[in-house]
Amino acid sequence: MADNTMLGNGIVGILSESSNKWERRVPLTPSHCARLLRSGRGKTGVARIIVQPSTKRIHHDALYEEVGCEISEDLSECGLILGVKQPKLEMIFPHRAYAFFSHTHKAQKENMPLLDKILEARASLYDYELIVGDHGKRLLAFGKYAGRAGLIDFLHGLGMRYLSLGYSTPFLSLGASYMYSSLAAAKAAVISVGEEIAAHGLPPGICPLVFVFTGSGNVSLGAQEIFKLLPHTFVDPSRLPELFGKAKDPTQSARTSKRVFQVYGCVTTSQHMVQHKDPTKEFDKADYYAHPENYSPIFHEKIAPYASVIVNCMYWEKRFPPLLTAQQLQDLMRKGCPLLGISDITCDIGGSLEFVNQTTSIDSPFFRYDPFNDSYHHDMEGKGVICASVDILPTEFAKEASKHFGDILSEFIGSLASTTDITELPAHLRRACIAHGGAVTTLFEYIPRMRNSDSEKLPETLANCHSNKKYNILVSLSGHLFDQFLINEALDIIEAAGGSFHLVKCQVGQSANAMSYSELEVGADDNAVLHQIIDSLMSLANPSENDGFLSKETNKISLKVGKVLERGNMMELDDKEKPGVLILGAGRVCQPVAEVLTTAGSVSSRQLFKMCQESDFEGQSDIQVIVASLYLKDAEEIIEGLPNATAIQLDVMDHENLHKYISQVEVVISLLPASCHFIVANACIELKKHLVTASYIDDSMSKLDERAKGAGITILGEMGLDPGIDHMMAMMMIDQAHVQGGKIRSFISYCGGLPSPEAANNPLAYKFSWNPAGAIRSGRNPATYRSHGETVSINGESLYDSAVSFRIPDLPAFALEILPNRNSLVYGDLYGIDHEASTIFRGTLRYEGFAEIMGTLARIGFFDTEAHPILTLTKRPTFGAFLLELLKIKSEDFDGTMTAEDIKERILALGLCKVQVTALKTAKTILYLGFHEQTEIPVSCRSAFDVACLRMEERLAYSSEEQDMVLLHHEVEVEFPDGRPVEKHRATLLEFGKTKNGKTTTAMAFTVGIPAAIGALLILEKKIKTRGVLRPIEPQVYVPALDILQAYGLKLLEKTE
Repeated sequence: MADNTMLGNGIVGILSESSNKWERRVPLTPSHCARLLRSGRGKTGVARIIVQPSTKRIHHDALYEEVGCEISEDLSECGLILGVKQPKLEMIFPHRAYAFFSHTHKAQKENMPLLDKILEARASLYDYELIVGDHGKRLLAFGKYAGRAGLIDFLHGLGMRYLSLGYSTPFLSLGASYMYSSLAAAKAAVISVGEEIAAHGLPPGICPLVFVFTGSGNVSLGAQEIFKLLPHTFVDPSRLPELFGKAKDPTQSARTSKRVFQVYGCVTTSQHMVQHKDPTKEFDKADYYAHPENYSPIFHEKIAPYASVIVNCMYWEKRFPPLLTAQQLQDLMRKGCPLLGISDITCDIGGSLEFVNQTTSIDSPFFRYDPFNDSYHHDMEGKGVICASVDILPTEFAKEASKHFGDILSEFIGSLASTTDITELPAHLRRACIAHGGAVTTLFEYIPRMRNSDSEKLPETLANCHSNKKYNILVSLSGHLFDQFLINEALDIIEAAGGSFHLVKCQVGQSANAMSYSELEVGADDNAVLHQIIDSLMSLANPSENDGFLSKETNKISLKVGKVLERGNMMELDDKEKPGVLILGAGRVCQPVAEVLTTAGSVSSRQLFKMCQESDFEGQSDIQVIVASLYLKDAEEIIEGLPNATAIQLDVMDHENLHKYISQVEVVISLLPASCHFIVANACIELKKHLVTASYIDDSMSKLDERAKGAGITILGEMGLDPGIDHMMAMMMIDQAHVQGGKIRSFISYCGGLPSPEAANNPLAYKFSWNPAGAIRSGRNPATYRSHGETVSINGESLYDSAVSFRIPDLPAFALEILPNRNSLVYGDLYGIDHEASTIFRGTLRYEGFAEIMGTLARIGFFDTEAHPILTLTKRPTFGAFLLELLKIKSEDFDGTMTAEDIKERILALGLCKVQVTALKTAKTILYLGFHEQTEIPVSCRSAFDVACLRMEERLAYSSEEQDMVLLHHEVEVEFPDGRPVEKHRATLLEFGKTKNGKTTTAMAFTVGIPAAIGALLILEKKIKTRGVLRPIEPQVYVPALDILQAYGLKLLEKTE
């Protein structure tokens, strides 16, 4: 086969990694290859996969062979060749497509030979780093795995360092990340260390043990994920001195004389590291990135004196003040700073930590720096701090990192393997193509331009000007110059005006969140032309208010021209023709609501709406969305990357501002607590604006019906999941039965928000994505339902005891149980079936075993809401002391340790549970929640209920990698008067949380938020004609809403027997 026909031939090659002996990651695992091959080229675009043999790769060659891959050193038949890191130059064949981390798109000098080879071979180069989603976030990255591995490795070294200093700690039993078979096994080992700390504490001489994390991106989140497996408390940077005691010299840590049963964490960002040189000015991040010379470092004074460990996870550039210099470290150590080590996960050599001047390896991850002698040592003995700076951390979890990477990459392989014309690729892949057909692509034209202008010895001032133009000036640009391709626009402006440029400095951001910095010497023969260039660059740096509003801060650049120039006039934002929606509340549910509304006018959304079969819903033109929150930062995070959206700070109790913003829109969506809806509804009636909520319609809202009709508005309530989708599914089934002449004999509805099976990894098999108080209280509510004509009532104290096991026929793997949910009888009237249904039941779903544990905890007294005497004392009790109180164990009878067996026996002895297995499960739950730990209960806890909520919120939270699940199931029995057999109808909705473009949306947020957004769209489209207060139980609402829900990917499984 000739070389020029290879591109797009459907044959994929996988390189053996050669950059580092530890590199064991793969771009595609055998499982990914199996799916691609088994589906066939017609569906996946992949005909064959050839894998270069490797004896060190995490997945052995035989595993690839078993799924149909070919093993061969020769990849010359392959049209698409994949790797993780850069391949050897001899592996670049003509007229092929390559995908790997090339590190060339920022014109990095060390990798230009690779780019030259690609261009010479007329090959196509796709860089994983450039594959970004709709919100500008990288889709393919290993950041969290670097953070996870980096912290585990450092904890491993921490144990050895403490031993050399004379302290035995639980960290000593922990291995390095690569020593474990999986991430789960490594986490289990960390948890075991944490249990040891919780049970026996840490030596007084090393406490408080404070981990300071720099940065808040994926690397930091990964490191924090591991840290949170230890018993811990996070401390605000401002409270570090308080943690160490109020000594006259804040750098002298006040050591405790007692063992401490937890560690402390502190997350710092740039605002904690520098302050403005002008004491009258506050820290401003945008100003800091543009003019770092106006800021002085304070990390060495405010943070470092209290740090035991610094976990460096932030990106840094030389133009910024250093985090810590060698001299500052020497001064700190001389004053008794407790700093023991540095985990430089960013591996920024000679960067923000001046004394970290070398990389380390996975098999030898530490060096010791002695600041007093400015010397480096490769041992754990002696003075100074230990430092870890491994530059290939994610490969320590090669299996999980490869799966994570391949899950995303495999979605793109078909397009890359079968395409010869890059213009036919999806936009996110087209933008990731740096070179094609012997030239750089349009977006990357700046690379040769920068290479041509660059000089190794260009001056940093204009004293020795390199321009042949009469007038010259130094221009500094900072921002996402390369990620967002803004450097192209800047260079185009200069050249289009007849100017010239020379690159003086270039410092490139090494992550998607990091900004880059370039200094250009710009010249022109005419002073007026030079000023025209500067004005045009100023316009690029300071777009109109409209552009800034729609494009977001990340698409801007900051400009400095010799001296700061006055900004140009800002244009007024003109959105008068766009319909507006005001979203009140910026919690988890807000994200999917905002995403649906802001993209409703996009081509993809219009195509989606056209797919709806049961409605003529066309979709809106662009909708202007305002997200309002009591805290502006929360609203800003919601709208990041969304078009047509703005964030505001708003207190709904501020009558004037509430009316101001409601008056600007057509529809208001209130995601606030239900108690706030009445205030919002009154304002909407007064201003004649429609309102949508996902909350139950209570009596106060029902009474607004006539006023809403008088104002000509719709107040659509209960437009969420439960209530919401449950109503719509129910009415669809009931109305269909009535149309066929049937009567409802039995209506049963179950719904539950649960952890996905793999996340149900605690004794309760339950987790909370927000404060657990509401869920705990719901377990104390009385319930009423009808069963075979009999009304059954259950009081709140007996609710957990009434749970029964349940299996969904179409999902038999789920071991579930049902708890009755409040008053089911009201739904007989609501759905119009009260006089025909002998059974009406609504229940809450939990995994089997939940209710028996919660019922026992309730009997012990964990959910009592009255103030407990021991919690009102000035001296705060520990959790362990409080547990003794609840179990009626005298402290003098307690020997200091408590096992699950001990707690089980006590529960049985007190008669709080009669089943040994249940008592043991409850005991294990108590230990899992940390009720035995010897740490003080916060003063905010006044009752056992408060304590239980605190512990459950801490210990039963989802990790960043875990997903929740929503399960909604209806069963309806229909009988017919004409003698037809009884029909049993089932409808099931199963939805899991998902991560897209780096953002995680819970299943609960998705299934509550999407219906609320659809409600607003239906009102804007004038599909809902009814005015007043209504629920989604009318066909004009539920027919199009269910149709659109399914178009958005919520699948309803329907069966009839």
